[in-house]
Amino acid sequence: MSALEKSPEATANTAPLITLGGVSQVFDTKAGPIRAVDNINLSINPGEVLCLVGESGSGKTTAARMAAGLARPSSGQVAFEGTDIWSLRRGDFTKFRRSVQYVHQDPYASLNPTRTIQQTLTAPLLKHGLVKGKKEAADKAAELLTQVDLTPPENYLPKYPHQLSGGQRQRVAVARALTLDPKLIIADESTSMLDVSIRISVLAMLGRLRDDLGVGFLFITHDLAIAKYFGWRGKTAVMYLGRIVEFGPTPKIINAPTHPYTRALIDAIPEPDPDLTKTKGRESLRSLEIPSLAHLPSGCSFHPRCPQFEDGLCDGKVPELIEIRSGQSAACHVVARDGVPEQQPGS
Repeated sequence: MSALEKSPEATANTAPLITLGGVSQVFDTKAGPIRAVDNINLSINPGEVLCLVGESGSGKTTAARMAAGLARPSSGQVAFEGTDIWSLRRGDFTKFRRSVQYVHQDPYASLNPTRTIQQTLTAPLLKHGLVKGKKEAADKAAELLTQVDLTPPENYLPKYPHQLSGGQRQRVAVARALTLDPKLIIADESTSMLDVSIRISVLAMLGRLRDDLGVGFLFITHDLAIAKYFGWRGKTAVMYLGRIVEFGPTPKIINAPTHPYTRALIDAIPEPDPDLTKTKGRESLRSLEIPSLAHLPSGCSFHPRCPQFEDGLCDGKVPELIEIRSGQSAACHVVARDGVPEQQPGS
């Protein structure tokens, strides 16, 4: 029995679909070692949505690449259904890679410009022997395009990526991810390059696939409003400079954030009602400049920007991620000591 073929006893005690246990990623550069991801712990269950949120450079994509098996962590363990992926034999690792599919931010760059949409979708089906011939592969490609709302499919199969709009290309990228019947889809800023109206329709399509197919999602975004829309029934982890600073069910993160950084991200969400904009409480950051990963501040890495900074406390040691409320954790010395501030943004 292979490592990915579970016994009845193992199935009864189902492990998370994917687990990142104490995972770190350190890059050697001319400026010295860069710790892009620092000792994070995350897990995703079958059919669950986990939103990974943070500014550019926070380590979201590096964490996603490790979860997908595209990069090996410097330390820690990435486990798929309870098994360390880097201990898998070659055949089992291939099965894992088929089960975890990646949708990139730029659909134009991720699709081969010399292949038609039909060639793009049929290639993985034929390579992995999931169909019995080109005719069955073409039928399956048409079925996949229908699943992602590109209909009638015969209008799209003979086209090349440059002949499609950005939203259509991203739907093709999602269809390609579905070719191998994955258990987990990693969507890395997959809607950030799309117009707002197209973005909503793509998110609605992804939500339908999540519900209909039971696919788990690691959904990466810098926008908490998008995380709220797509991951309301899931969980959200907020990253800052390689570390998880807040984690919990998405409704709690959105409606009652505890970490100052999370509150700052929520303050940055545009408010459509001008009256609410005028009355919305905002915490002014001490600095808008994000520290360099090559020269991280001592203690809490957010302290140079944090409006709740206390000298001698926040810059002393790195705060641990601890439970602040039931099911909701944060890494903040002040919140751990004093509890959550009475006034919550948006409450």
